[in-house]
Amino acid sequence: MNLSKMVVATLALVSLSANAADYKAPRGPGGVHPDLNGVWQALNSANYDIEMHTASHSMQLREGPHGPLPAVKTLYLGAVGAVPPGLGVVVGGKIPYTPEGLAKKQENKANWIDRDPEVKCFLPGIPRATYMPQPFQIFQSADSVFMAYQYAGAVREVYMQDPGEAPVDSWMGWSAGRWEGDTLVVEVTGQYDSTWFDRAGNHHSDKMKVTERYTPMSPYHLQYEATIEDPLTFTEPWTISMPLYRRMEDNAQLMEFRCVEFVEELMYGEWRRNPLPRTIQ
Repeated sequence: MNLSKMVVATLALVSLSANAADYKAPRGPGGVHPDLNGVWQALNSANYDIEMHTASHSMQLREGPHGPLPAVKTLYLGAVGAVPPGLGVVVGGKIPYTPEGLAKKQENKANWIDRDPEVKCFLPGIPRATYMPQPFQIFQSADSVFMAYQYAGAVREVYMQDPGEAPVDSWMGWSAGRWEGDTLVVEVTGQYDSTWFDRAGNHHSDKMKVTERYTPMSPYHLQYEATIEDPLTFTEPWTISMPLYRRMEDNAQLMEFRCVEFVEELMYGEWRRNPLPRTIQ
Protein backbone atom coordinates (compact mmCIF):
# COMPACT_ATOMS: atom_id res chain seq x y z
CA MET A 1 0.00 0.00 0.00
CA ASN A 2 1.46 3.39 -0.96
CA LEU A 3 1.64 6.37 1.39
CA SER A 4 -1.42 8.18 0.01
CA LYS A 5 -3.58 5.09 0.40
CA MET A 6 -2.32 4.59 3.95
CA VAL A 7 -3.23 8.18 4.81
CA VAL A 8 -6.73 7.77 3.35
CA ALA A 9 -7.26 4.52 5.24
CA THR A 10 -6.05 6.06 8.51
CA LEU A 11 -8.34 9.07 8.11
CA ALA A 12 -11.27 6.75 7.38
CA LEU A 13 -10.61 4.76 10.57
CA VAL A 14 -10.34 7.95 12.62
CA SER A 15 -13.62 9.19 11.12
CA LEU A 16 -15.37 5.90 11.91
CA SER A 17 -14.09 5.97 15.51
CA ALA A 18 -15.27 9.55 15.96
CA ASN A 19 -18.68 8.74 14.53
CA ALA A 20 -19.00 5.74 16.86
CA ALA A 21 -18.04 7.85 19.87
CA ASP A 22 -20.65 10.46 18.92
CA TYR A 23 -23.39 7.95 18.10
CA LYS A 24 -26.64 8.38 20.02
CA ALA A 25 -28.77 5.25 19.82
CA PRO A 26 -32.55 5.48 19.44
CA ARG A 27 -34.33 5.17 22.76
CA GLY A 28 -35.92 1.86 23.62
CA PRO A 29 -39.14 1.01 25.45
CA GLY A 30 -39.83 3.65 28.09
CA GLY A 31 -37.83 6.26 26.18
CA VAL A 32 -34.89 6.42 28.62
CA HIS A 33 -32.29 3.84 27.65
CA PRO A 34 -30.92 2.86 24.22
CA ASP A 35 -32.81 0.23 22.28
CA LEU A 36 -30.78 -3.01 22.28
CA ASN A 37 -33.61 -5.14 20.94
CA GLY A 38 -32.55 -7.32 18.06
CA VAL A 39 -30.71 -10.42 16.88
CA TRP A 40 -26.94 -10.11 17.28
CA GLN A 41 -23.91 -12.21 16.40
CA ALA A 42 -20.14 -12.11 16.81
CA LEU A 43 -18.08 -12.60 13.64
CA ASN A 44 -14.73 -13.89 14.88
CA SER A 45 -12.95 -17.11 15.80
CA ALA A 46 -13.06 -16.60 19.57
CA ASN A 47 -15.05 -19.80 20.11
CA TYR A 48 -11.97 -21.68 18.86
CA ASP A 49 -9.50 -19.69 20.97
CA ILE A 50 -9.96 -16.30 22.60
CA GLU A 51 -6.21 -15.65 22.43
CA MET A 52 -4.40 -14.88 19.18
CA HIS A 53 -3.76 -18.12 17.27
CA THR A 54 -2.65 -19.43 13.93
CA ALA A 55 -4.57 -21.88 11.78
CA SER A 56 -4.29 -25.46 12.99
CA HIS A 57 -6.08 -28.79 13.05
CA SER A 58 -7.60 -30.09 16.26
CA MET A 59 -10.42 -32.37 15.13
CA GLN A 60 -8.98 -35.76 15.95
CA LEU A 61 -11.64 -38.26 16.91
CA ARG A 62 -10.28 -41.04 19.10
CA GLU A 63 -11.72 -44.35 20.07
CA GLY A 64 -12.29 -44.69 23.79
CA PRO A 65 -14.36 -46.73 26.22
CA HIS A 66 -17.39 -44.52 25.72
CA GLY A 67 -16.62 -42.36 22.72
CA PRO A 68 -16.48 -39.60 21.78
CA LEU A 69 -18.10 -41.29 18.79
CA PRO A 70 -18.23 -45.04 19.37
CA ALA A 71 -18.41 -45.86 15.64
CA VAL A 72 -15.41 -43.75 14.63
CA LYS A 73 -11.75 -44.71 14.59
CA THR A 74 -8.92 -42.20 14.81
CA LEU A 75 -9.80 -39.82 12.00
CA TYR A 76 -8.70 -36.49 10.59
CA LEU A 77 -11.40 -34.51 8.86
CA GLY A 78 -9.35 -32.21 6.63
CA ALA A 79 -10.67 -28.65 6.37
CA VAL A 80 -13.83 -29.66 8.27
CA GLY A 81 -11.70 -30.09 11.38
CA ALA A 82 -9.50 -27.05 10.78
CA VAL A 83 -9.19 -24.18 13.25
CA PRO A 84 -9.22 -20.80 11.45
CA PRO A 85 -6.63 -18.22 12.54
CA GLY A 86 -7.71 -15.41 14.82
CA LEU A 87 -6.33 -12.13 16.12
CA GLY A 88 -7.75 -12.87 19.55
CA VAL A 89 -10.18 -10.90 21.69
CA VAL A 90 -8.17 -10.70 24.93
CA VAL A 91 -7.19 -7.11 25.68
CA GLY A 92 -3.40 -7.12 26.03
CA GLY A 93 -3.12 -10.43 24.22
CA LYS A 94 -2.53 -12.97 27.01
CA ILE A 95 -4.66 -14.45 29.79
CA PRO A 96 -2.93 -13.94 33.15
CA TYR A 97 -3.10 -17.50 34.44
CA THR A 98 -1.62 -18.67 37.69
CA PRO A 99 0.96 -21.44 37.10
CA GLU A 100 -1.62 -24.02 38.17
CA GLY A 101 -4.28 -22.48 35.96
CA LEU A 102 -1.98 -22.49 32.93
CA ALA A 103 -1.04 -26.13 33.50
CA LYS A 104 -4.71 -27.09 33.56
CA LYS A 105 -5.37 -25.05 30.42
CA GLN A 106 -2.63 -26.91 28.56
CA GLU A 107 -3.96 -30.25 29.78
CA ASN A 108 -7.47 -29.27 28.69
CA LYS A 109 -6.22 -28.30 25.24
CA ALA A 110 -4.43 -31.60 24.79
CA ASN A 111 -7.65 -33.44 25.69
CA TRP A 112 -10.09 -31.02 24.03
CA ILE A 113 -12.24 -33.55 22.20
CA ASP A 114 -12.96 -35.42 25.44
CA ARG A 115 -13.38 -32.44 27.76
CA ASP A 116 -14.84 -29.42 25.96
CA PRO A 117 -18.38 -28.95 27.32
CA GLU A 118 -19.50 -27.78 23.86
CA VAL A 119 -18.73 -31.26 22.51
CA LYS A 120 -21.11 -32.67 25.11
CA CYS A 121 -23.75 -30.04 24.28
CA PHE A 122 -23.71 -28.48 27.75
CA LEU A 123 -24.87 -24.87 28.00
CA PRO A 124 -22.00 -22.50 27.13
CA GLY A 125 -22.04 -20.09 30.07
CA ILE A 126 -21.05 -16.43 30.01
CA PRO A 127 -19.18 -14.96 28.19
CA ARG A 128 -18.83 -17.87 25.70
CA ALA A 129 -22.53 -17.83 24.78
CA THR A 130 -22.02 -14.36 23.31
CA TYR A 131 -19.42 -15.33 20.70
CA MET A 132 -20.39 -18.83 19.71
CA PRO A 133 -20.92 -19.05 15.93
CA GLN A 134 -24.68 -18.72 16.31
CA PRO A 135 -26.83 -15.65 16.96
CA PHE A 136 -28.55 -14.54 20.13
CA GLN A 137 -31.42 -12.17 20.76
CA ILE A 138 -31.91 -9.36 23.26
CA PHE A 139 -35.46 -8.70 24.45
CA GLN A 140 -35.68 -5.34 26.22
CA SER A 141 -38.68 -3.67 27.82
CA ALA A 142 -38.86 -0.48 29.88
CA ASP A 143 -37.65 -2.27 33.01
CA SER A 144 -36.35 -5.71 32.06
CA VAL A 145 -33.85 -7.47 29.80
CA PHE A 146 -33.93 -11.08 28.63
CA MET A 147 -31.42 -12.87 26.39
CA ALA A 148 -32.01 -15.99 24.32
CA TYR A 149 -29.36 -17.95 22.44
CA GLN A 150 -29.82 -20.14 19.39
CA TYR A 151 -27.23 -22.62 20.67
CA ALA A 152 -29.00 -25.32 22.69
CA GLY A 153 -31.93 -23.02 23.48
CA ALA A 154 -29.93 -21.30 26.24
CA VAL A 155 -31.62 -18.35 27.96
CA ARG A 156 -31.01 -15.99 30.85
CA GLU A 157 -32.86 -13.17 32.56
CA VAL A 158 -30.96 -10.02 33.46
CA TYR A 159 -32.36 -8.76 36.76
CA MET A 160 -32.45 -4.96 36.61
CA GLN A 161 -33.03 -4.66 40.35
CA ASP A 162 -30.43 -6.15 42.68
CA PRO A 163 -31.42 -9.83 43.06
CA GLY A 164 -28.86 -10.58 45.75
CA GLU A 165 -26.48 -13.50 45.60
CA ALA A 166 -27.09 -16.44 43.31
CA PRO A 167 -29.22 -19.01 45.18
CA VAL A 168 -27.42 -21.88 43.39
CA ASP A 169 -24.76 -22.23 40.72
CA SER A 170 -25.95 -22.89 37.17
CA TRP A 171 -24.64 -23.21 33.63
CA MET A 172 -25.67 -19.68 32.60
CA GLY A 173 -25.12 -18.02 35.97
CA TRP A 174 -26.97 -15.27 37.80
CA SER A 175 -27.15 -11.94 35.94
CA ALA A 176 -27.67 -8.56 37.61
CA GLY A 177 -27.90 -5.55 35.30
CA ARG A 178 -27.75 -1.77 35.47
CA TRP A 179 -27.34 1.11 33.07
CA GLU A 180 -24.28 3.35 32.98
CA GLY A 181 -25.27 6.02 30.50
CA ASP A 182 -25.98 4.17 27.25
CA THR A 183 -24.07 1.06 28.33
CA LEU A 184 -25.84 -1.99 29.72
CA VAL A 185 -23.64 -3.45 32.46
CA VAL A 186 -24.33 -7.03 33.56
CA GLU A 187 -22.55 -8.75 36.45
CA VAL A 188 -22.66 -12.55 36.19
CA THR A 189 -21.87 -14.82 39.12
CA GLY A 190 -22.86 -18.31 40.23
CA GLN A 191 -21.60 -20.23 37.20
CA TYR A 192 -20.43 -23.83 37.23
CA ASP A 193 -16.70 -24.29 36.81
CA SER A 194 -17.50 -26.75 34.01
CA THR A 195 -17.88 -24.14 31.25
CA TRP A 196 -14.91 -23.08 29.13
CA PHE A 197 -14.12 -19.87 27.29
CA ASP A 198 -13.32 -21.66 24.01
CA ARG A 199 -12.21 -24.92 22.40
CA ALA A 200 -8.59 -24.24 23.38
CA GLY A 201 -9.15 -25.31 26.99
CA ASN A 202 -9.28 -21.86 28.58
CA HIS A 203 -11.15 -22.34 31.84
CA HIS A 204 -12.19 -20.82 35.17
CA SER A 205 -13.33 -21.79 38.66
CA ASP A 206 -16.76 -21.48 40.25
CA LYS A 207 -15.58 -18.24 41.88
CA MET A 208 -15.50 -16.39 38.56
CA LYS A 209 -17.28 -13.06 38.23
CA VAL A 210 -17.95 -11.68 34.74
CA THR A 211 -18.80 -8.00 34.21
CA GLU A 212 -20.25 -7.47 30.75
CA ARG A 213 -20.70 -4.16 28.95
CA TYR A 214 -22.98 -3.73 25.91
CA THR A 215 -22.58 -0.32 24.23
CA PRO A 216 -24.38 0.67 20.98
CA MET A 217 -21.88 2.12 18.51
CA SER A 218 -24.04 2.38 15.37
CA PRO A 219 -27.46 1.16 14.18
CA TYR A 220 -25.74 -2.08 13.22
CA HIS A 221 -23.31 -3.00 15.97
CA LEU A 222 -22.69 -3.11 19.71
CA GLN A 223 -19.31 -3.00 21.40
CA TYR A 224 -19.09 -5.93 23.82
CA GLU A 225 -16.63 -6.18 26.69
CA ALA A 226 -16.42 -8.73 29.48
CA THR A 227 -14.04 -8.41 32.43
CA ILE A 228 -13.11 -11.68 34.13
CA GLU A 229 -12.25 -11.88 37.83
CA ASP A 230 -11.25 -15.23 39.32
CA PRO A 231 -8.43 -15.23 41.90
CA LEU A 232 -8.33 -19.04 41.96
CA THR A 233 -7.37 -19.20 38.28
CA PHE A 234 -5.90 -15.83 37.26
CA THR A 235 -3.36 -13.47 38.79
CA GLU A 236 -5.42 -10.38 37.95
CA PRO A 237 -8.66 -9.36 36.22
CA TRP A 238 -8.59 -9.36 32.40
CA THR A 239 -10.94 -8.31 29.62
CA ILE A 240 -12.16 -9.50 26.25
CA SER A 241 -13.54 -7.03 23.69
CA MET A 242 -15.28 -7.43 20.32
CA PRO A 243 -18.05 -5.96 18.16
CA LEU A 244 -21.41 -7.70 17.90
CA TYR A 245 -23.30 -7.25 14.64
CA ARG A 246 -27.01 -6.90 14.09
CA ARG A 247 -28.51 -9.57 11.83
CA MET A 248 -30.14 -7.64 9.01
CA GLU A 249 -31.97 -10.33 7.06
CA ASP A 250 -35.69 -9.93 6.49
CA ASN A 251 -37.48 -11.59 9.38
CA ALA A 252 -34.20 -12.19 11.26
CA GLN A 253 -34.90 -14.60 14.10
CA LEU A 254 -33.44 -17.43 16.13
CA MET A 255 -33.89 -20.88 14.67
CA GLU A 256 -34.08 -24.15 16.57
CA PHE A 257 -30.77 -25.83 17.39
CA ARG A 258 -31.40 -28.72 19.77
CA CYS A 259 -27.81 -29.88 19.78
CA VAL A 260 -28.46 -32.77 22.17
CA GLU A 261 -29.95 -34.78 19.33
CA PHE A 262 -26.61 -34.52 17.49
CA VAL A 263 -24.57 -35.91 20.41
CA GLU A 264 -26.94 -38.48 21.84
CA GLU A 265 -24.53 -41.33 21.07
CA LEU A 266 -21.71 -39.50 22.82
CA MET A 267 -23.78 -38.69 25.90
CA TYR A 268 -25.91 -41.79 26.27
CA GLY A 269 -24.46 -44.46 23.97
CA GLU A 270 -22.85 -46.43 26.80
CA TRP A 271 -26.32 -47.29 28.09
CA ARG A 272 -27.49 -48.89 24.85
CA ARG A 273 -28.72 -52.45 25.34
CA ASN A 274 -26.86 -53.43 22.17
CA PRO A 275 -23.79 -51.17 21.74
CA LEU A 276 -23.00 -49.96 18.23
CA PRO A 277 -19.94 -51.46 16.52
CA ARG A 278 -16.81 -49.48 17.29
CA THR A 279 -15.25 -49.53 13.83
CA ILE A 280 -16.17 -48.15 10.41
CA GLN A 281 -16.62 -50.73 7.65
